[in-house]
Amino acid sequence: MNNYFCNKSYVNIYEQPKIDSKISSQIIYGEKFKVLKKLNNFLKIKTSYDKYVGYVKNNNFSRKIRSTHKTKALKAKIYNSRNFLPFSSKIEILRETKSYIMFEKNKWIKKIDVIEIKKRDKDFKKIFKLFLNCRYKWGGKTYNGIDCSALIQLYYKFNNKFFPRDTIDQIKLKKGFNYKKIYKKGDLIFWKGHVAVCLNSKDLIHAYGPRKKVVIMPIKKTIRLIEKNANLKVKKIISI
Repeated sequence: MNNYFCNKSYVNIYEQPKIDSKISSQIIYGEKFKVLKKLNNFLKIKTSYDKYVGYVKNNNFSRKIRSTHKTKALKAKIYNSRNFLPFSSKIEILRETKSYIMFEKNKWIKKIDVIEIKKRDKDFKKIFKLFLNCRYKWGGKTYNGIDCSALIQLYYKFNNKFFPRDTIDQIKLKKGFNYKKIYKKGDLIFWKGHVAVCLNSKDLIHAYGPRKKVVIMPIKKTIRLIEKNANLKVKKIISI
């Protein structure tokens, strides 16, 4: 009875049950969560996908969404609305035409923006490049702002695989190395509190706070830059 689904484009998860609290993460459309406790205008929740715990404003969330498809576009325009569905939103098709699908009453998106929920896309370069130049936002998971760990997690979530939300947990998931002479496509590079993924042997992509957006940068130059400016060395390198 405590299970709900997010029926807004996305909703902020706060560290504490107050509006001026820091945002720690977000839930996006179709994401399932459990209500642990009701506190005035807030709910304490635990997400079903990654067991993330935090507080959301009490909204009229949905009891059931029978998800059949998921969005593959960075931002799928909702017709008859000013809003968009973010990448990896889970929806139920209620009606469809040749080019459009209805996922809620009078809410339509283009059919080309979705794929069946069971399908996977292992082309991580294509997925990460969708977010290129999106602004950096601590706790963000969408076209409207994203952080480094969410960028990586969304790739796994889209492919129906578990991956933790925060770098402190992501770094523990696999065995790896703390140094490499030659980097390769798919290497995840972890620092304390930060992660990037190698697109090839020379360049990486990451949601980078100092640049305030998702950027592609040279691997070795980035490692030197982070060590110089943040006094952080590479802690671990694993394969995606």
